[in-house]
Amino acid sequence: MRDADALDNLVPEITEWRRDIHQHPELGYDVLRTAALVAEKLREFGVDEVVEGVGRTGVVGIIKGGDNGRCIGLRADMDALPIIEASGAAWTSQVDGKMHACGHDGHTAMLLGAARALAENRNFSGSVAVIFQPAEEGGAGGKAMVDDGMMERFAIEEVYGMHNMPGIAVGEFAIRPGPLMACADQFDICIEGVGGHAAMPHVCVDTVVVASHIVLALQSIVSRNVRPTDPLVISVTTLHVDGDAYNVIPQQVHLRGTLRAYEEEVRLMGKQRVHEIVERTAAVFNASAHVEYEDGYPPTVNDAEKTRFCIDVAQAVAGADKVDGDRPPVMGAEDFSYMLNERPGAFIFIGNGDSASLHHPEYDFNDDAISYGVRYWLTLVDHALGDGATHA
Repeated sequence: MRDADALDNLVPEITEWRRDIHQHPELGYDVLRTAALVAEKLREFGVDEVVEGVGRTGVVGIIKGGDNGRCIGLRADMDALPIIEASGAAWTSQVDGKMHACGHDGHTAMLLGAARALAENRNFSGSVAVIFQPAEEGGAGGKAMVDDGMMERFAIEEVYGMHNMPGIAVGEFAIRPGPLMACADQFDICIEGVGGHAAMPHVCVDTVVVASHIVLALQSIVSRNVRPTDPLVISVTTLHVDGDAYNVIPQQVHLRGTLRAYEEEVRLMGKQRVHEIVERTAAVFNASAHVEYEDGYPPTVNDAEKTRFCIDVAQAVAGADKVDGDRPPVMGAEDFSYMLNERPGAFIFIGNGDSASLHHPEYDFNDDAISYGVRYWLTLVDHALGDGATHA
């Protein structure tokens, strides 16, 4: 399926798959319909091996080429988000409170299109593993697939991922070596004071005051504990008190937030300082505080050599002037990081045009990007394993 006309003829069908998936969004690991659709299509395409239930509900298809050479992995995510859609598209979500607000419908459809083309025209050596992952949106489905032995089971030596990006023009790509996306740790803070009447604060330990000082003090980690050149973001995103009366000082206050960094050293320092600042600030006011800290997705770090390879691939698809090889990193997180921690590879952004931002109710994947995404996957396989191999 390297022929341009043949691929162009396939794009309308891929678009139909994408819009069907969009209309039937599923969350987390509960991607049963989507995974079944993927497995059905892969078998229909004649994929050599289709394995369901990898990492609970993930699907892996193995497409064998001309000999028993190495295997590379191509990954797409399948899950949606708990958001009420407001895109106004004719193919809008048919499931209340769920929508594909991050473009995973497009990622899945593009990889399915590439799988069909690869299965029809096996002009490559070795094997291609097409990986369809559940639970990217907070459920660590990538880790689940890795923990399920996916890399070893299918002898995957390299792994590659792609994500659409609003603000990048359709037909353009962006990537960088090293850290591309941040970690995403979470913390829950419980502050315990002495509640009472708002008219008698002197006999209370005011948890709202304590919480206010903690929120402000946590920002000093970024401004005073790390080098200005080391990115770190700490955000307190919720504050909840017991009760809602005007005249009651609450006994407890609960805070939640996230910590994001690119470097493990910065991440660990930030984690330590969160604990120290919360506990010691509370003690100053005769309150107590407890932190529950959860290590989230690790940073997404691209292998330098594989990034150069992906730049060559993207330039072959779009032209040298349409590929940004030094894209500034972003503070969002991505659980493809778990796969990159196991095997060398790289993650690339593909342009979604001037659309609403990711995770926005008005977002929709831009179908004009489909042909570029499928061509990227096919060109990557051709350069890595096929006649156009430039990759050791």
